[in-house]
Amino acid sequence: MLRKLFSALLVLTLAAAATACSSGSAEAPAPAPAQVPAATETPAPAAAEEKTYQYYTAEQTKTAIENNAEIILLDIQVEDEWNAHHIEGAVPTYAYPVKTPEDEAKLAAILPDLEGEQPIIVICPGGAGGATRSIDYLTAQGVAPERLFILENGQSKWPYEELLAK
Repeated sequence: MLRKLFSALLVLTLAAAATACSSGSAEAPAPAPAQVPAATETPAPAAAEEKTYQYYTAEQTKTAIENNAEIILLDIQVEDEWNAHHIEGAVPTYAYPVKTPEDEAKLAAILPDLEGEQPIIVICPGGAGGATRSIDYLTAQGVAPERLFILENGQSKWPYEELLAK
């Protein structure tokens, strides 16, 4: 009985992995922003929900910019990094790494500018910890989580020089 249960579980796991690893054709439209579980250092209890974060790829973000989509590009890079490189039209906050009350106050200052229904794409240096902490803070302040996205791989991997502010 245990062997049959283990075999069934193994088959289901392999099927799920094969489905998750399949790729679409190169001509397919850009996929909807993905939801990726947040990294955790300790496993969550089975009954607790894992936090998930939504992502925009650089390509999806570029397409949204070029199509004049109503989005908010919320840049949390520190001021020196912002001055060195940032996407045209992004709103600076200088809130990175969003670990202190002072960092959170920088996000609080722009909360009135985030009202509305448009997606908010958080841009941080690497697309990880600072962005997830920003989203956690903004969600706690009442911003709808379905509006919040992270620029996948952050500013450091942004490949479209032509969209950077000069």
